[in-house]
Amino acid sequence: MSTALITGGSAGLGLEFARQLAAAGHDLVLVARDAERLRQVAEELGPAHGVAVEVLPADLSVADDVARVAQRLAVVGGRPGEGDLRPVGLLVNNAGFATGTRFAKSRVTTERRSIDVMVKAVVELTHAAVGQMLERDRGAILNVGSVAALTAGGTYAAAKAYVRTFTESLASELRGTGVTVTLLSPGFTHTEFHARAGVPESSIAPEWGWLNAEYVVRTALADVRRGVVLSTPSARYKAASALLRVAPRWAVRALGSYR
Repeated sequence: MSTALITGGSAGLGLEFARQLAAAGHDLVLVARDAERLRQVAEELGPAHGVAVEVLPADLSVADDVARVAQRLAVVGGRPGEGDLRPVGLLVNNAGFATGTRFAKSRVTTERRSIDVMVKAVVELTHAAVGQMLERDRGAILNVGSVAALTAGGTYAAAKAYVRTFTESLASELRGTGVTVTLLSPGFTHTEFHARAGVPESSIAPEWGWLNAEYVVRTALADVRRGVVLSTPSARYKAASALLRVAPRWAVRALGSYR
């Protein structure tokens, strides 16, 4: 089995990716800011599934930290200085957060940090991974986007819109190689995501509008294996995405304003 590197791998969808990939026998490299939480996840998953789990504490809004993760992703294997490090066969760009505040009332430093994590880091880490994957003629990249990319819902939606276009563009560029690129666009999913933004889930959508993380991740990984470019779990969010793509922009803007 190959090695998977997961950003935001200590909580939410990232943790679920780690659990499912470890259960499938993949070695892991887990990236997140909380070193202690990463250590706990490694101690949980490594012995339980007989896989190697590297932990790489990093804040993806900090350029030097992003560079360290990119250096790990660039490992091809067998080169001087790489030691026993195995190349990463699957990159999951999952790290992200919502500000929970309207743009005009938020701190510009928070807005900038969200772009650093969800746009700039995604580009830099993907670039590092693609280089070694093309050299080895195999690999996969999974970028975690959101149905929000099709809305007008603030900086978060704008960042995810960038990731969507970036993913589709790269998928076209890499067609015919051994490297695939997939965009996961989940709808509302039960994780720590909204609690961290200070937004109660009950204030966002009724229970029927929510997905569970296990299902979302299982669907995404199945689509990665099949080389699917756009992965949108559940019929309800496929329908919502189709509606958002054809709706008049004034209606989409009104939905964003309601948010």
